[in-house]
Amino acid sequence: MNKLSSHLTSLYGETRGLQLCERARKLMDSYREQIPSRDSSLTGRDSILITYGDQVQAPGEKPLQTLNSFCKQYLTDTVSGIHILPFYPWTSDDGFSVVDYRQVDSNLGGWEDISSMRDDFHLMFDGVINHISSQSEWFNGFLRDDPRYRDYFITVEDSPDLSQVVRPRALPLLTTFKTASGEKKVWTTFSGDQIDLNFKNPDVLLQILDVLLMYAARGAAFFRLDAIAYLWKEIGTACIHLPQTHHIIQFLRAALDETAPHVHLITETNVPHTDNVSYFGDGTNEAQLIYNFALPPLTLHAFHTGNARVLSDWAETLATPSDKTTFFNFLASHDGIGLNPARGILLEKEIDLLVRKTLEHGGLVSYKHNSDGTQSPYEMNINYFDALSDPDGDEPLDTQVNRFMAAQAIMLSLSGLPGIYFHSLFGSRGWPEGAKQTGRNRTLNRQKCQFDELRNQLEDKSSLRSKIFTRYAQLLKARGQHPAFHPHGKQSILNMHPSVFAVERISPNNSSRVLCLHNVSQQTVLFPTQFNSGIDIATNQTLQVSNIALTPYQILWIKL
Repeated sequence: MNKLSSHLTSLYGETRGLQLCERARKLMDSYREQIPSRDSSLTGRDSILITYGDQVQAPGEKPLQTLNSFCKQYLTDTVSGIHILPFYPWTSDDGFSVVDYRQVDSNLGGWEDISSMRDDFHLMFDGVINHISSQSEWFNGFLRDDPRYRDYFITVEDSPDLSQVVRPRALPLLTTFKTASGEKKVWTTFSGDQIDLNFKNPDVLLQILDVLLMYAARGAAFFRLDAIAYLWKEIGTACIHLPQTHHIIQFLRAALDETAPHVHLITETNVPHTDNVSYFGDGTNEAQLIYNFALPPLTLHAFHTGNARVLSDWAETLATPSDKTTFFNFLASHDGIGLNPARGILLEKEIDLLVRKTLEHGGLVSYKHNSDGTQSPYEMNINYFDALSDPDGDEPLDTQVNRFMAAQAIMLSLSGLPGIYFHSLFGSRGWPEGAKQTGRNRTLNRQKCQFDELRNQLEDKSSLRSKIFTRYAQLLKARGQHPAFHPHGKQSILNMHPSVFAVERISPNNSSRVLCLHNVSQQTVLFPTQFNSGIDIATNQTLQVSNIALTPYQILWIKL
């Protein structure tokens, strides 16, 4: 029995599974010649910009065209890939309530605009496959009681005990809709406009396979599987991380390995770290990359306390099951800073400190329902720059810039593929007015930019955006020039001083070694090292490193 059929029979039984395997193979065969082959290997030069399709705007121009022009002008030598957040027609959640998986939102542009970007950048598409918009044709068919779509969604009869279900948001789990055959309670994990798909119906799985293969044919090199942990539902369970969900991911991986082997799967699971790493599978059969969700709150904790010990101890445990897997490292994204991944690593009082600092710095906090009826902080909605530095404080700008860049350097120094949110790369502050306008906390970190205004800020060397982008580009260039930063390279966390995050990076063939030192405190720190000399890769100067002095928030990357 091959991989495809083994997963399908595990999900749907032997007879049905074998029949489905034949349908899947016919579908895969229909796409083989449409999917361009590309080099799938990752290097230290690789990094991914995370951006909305309309992030950069210009009058009289489709936003995807403007984004393409901006990226080609400023980023071709800075990042290698672009994650365009959902660019499909949508009705809510800034794109994550998809009306039609197969179309580009006409307000953004067309498929030709997406295609024009793939010659210069590797592209990441979102697979928003846990749910679909209530305005989609699939759900409209369900409401009409169309036999084709009758089982595309999850209906719940009577009043079963759903108290065990893990809830990511403080919203009702079920939403009542009027259909041609009467009122029905439908499963809606994230909102009443985001209708969960029913993967117990194999037709849904094959539809999603069709969509992902189409994305590969359109040039996607990475698929981000959004909210994938919630995919399969079984009443009486937590409905998260179920074995069937892992089988579905493994089925999709096996199908892509045969038809689009250059495509990388990235699972987005904002959950405690031990659950998160389960999506690597055995290192060959599930996601090639997983979002490193614990990194943002733990890095923030290090700078708030001036102590890197918790961050260092956690980073020392980071491991992947094979040299074919690695972490997708990030500090900020279109979402907020998740707190669930830090639970079990930070104490509750330390999490409370993060929440309090966020509120003091003008941020917002989103909550989740617990099974006992209480609520807990789930996500801190704040720009990462503001999370580190109080926007109403009186610190010198250069101090704030140094602190922010030290945090970014920690992320860039770790083994894995860096993901850089647009607003981090260009040093944006928060946008509280936007959150007030929409009534949604996450809008605070989703402000759009005008091309001319952004260009003027980048040309003004004294501006915050110019300072951040210049230094970020320098770090990325240095990272790309040294094989020690290979995404599958080795790393060793060194305990040199409580206020210093220290990691030694080693290339896969052991030919290159770089010692990365980051002071997370506002004090100058002195400490000895086990090394004698090295070259500062930022200045190319030889240094004696048997004893080190790091000024507040200083970064020092040393080629040994």
